[in-house]
Amino acid sequence: MRVRHRERHRLHRSGWLRAAVLGANDGIVSTASLLLGVTSAHGSHEAILIAGLAGLVAGAMSMAAGEYVSVYSQADTEHADLQRERQELGDDEEGEHRELTAIYVGRGLDAKLASEVAQQLMAHDALGAHARDELGITETGLARPLQAAFASAVSFSIGAALPLVVATVSPYHYLGPVVAATSLVFLAILGWLSARAGGAHIVRSTIRVVFWGTLAMVVTAGVGAIFGASP
Repeated sequence: MRVRHRERHRLHRSGWLRAAVLGANDGIVSTASLLLGVTSAHGSHEAILIAGLAGLVAGAMSMAAGEYVSVYSQADTEHADLQRERQELGDDEEGEHRELTAIYVGRGLDAKLASEVAQQLMAHDALGAHARDELGITETGLARPLQAAFASAVSFSIGAALPLVVATVSPYHYLGPVVAATSLVFLAILGWLSARAGGAHIVRSTIRVVFWGTLAMVVTAGVGAIFGASP
């Protein structure tokens, strides 16, 4: 009986995974930092929660808009390159064949085989072959603005809601330490989940996420303490 070889690659997740991890991480860090900053400035419990809620809404909208605009710019660039390549194929197909052949020779094929491979691939899908091997544009890495914007907004909202819920149920006098400690736990879990989903090194990924989150919260709390102590 022939055993089918199955490989589990994760590259197809790169688009939405990057946006989701960035959004969740930013949601936890920015909201927790904002809560700690207002707490250090001796704001009331109500003011702290209002600031956190405002940060959640503003951050989610900002993340969605930022991801959409940046990824759409990438999509525009890809579209322009494909249009240019389509024009070049129409104007000089033989020259494009030589160009593709040279690429395959550079990757290790001999000239004759490279020419045959280029000819067959161009006969099957000339634009697809040049998009993939000349421009580096693949279906997996294709820019998807709406997907990136939605993933960022949703993941930011979920991430921001975690420290905000903790701040809501925490006693005022212990709010700062509780928010800080639980947010670090949330960041560690996020680092673990993103590493698992992307096949990365779990310990390194977790430490990286927790370190930068800790730095952001410490700096923001320090700023709140300084201005809160000002007359």
